[in-house]
Amino acid sequence: MDPVSSPDEIFAASKRVIDTLYGDVSDFKINETFQKPEKGPRESWDVQVNFMIDGLKYTVDLDIEEKSGRVVYAQLIDTMTPL
Repeated sequence: MDPVSSPDEIFAASKRVIDTLYGDVSDFKINETFQKPEKGPRESWDVQVNFMIDGLKYTVDLDIEEKSGRVVYAQLIDTMTPL
């Protein structure tokens, strides 16, 4: 795993994890990104992503370590039918 510090690296790491967990997805995008902890030296990224599978929109929260690029937390936040 490679370090994750730039927006492009965050996107690539997030997409790799979502493809591994959910398979082939469409309309993948990063909704929000926050550094953790909020103050002090950054240790990881809290990344919220959205994507579509079979007409449903999924929102997933990921915690990606900056130094290793490992995802240490992944949680499905919401699944909905888009309007």
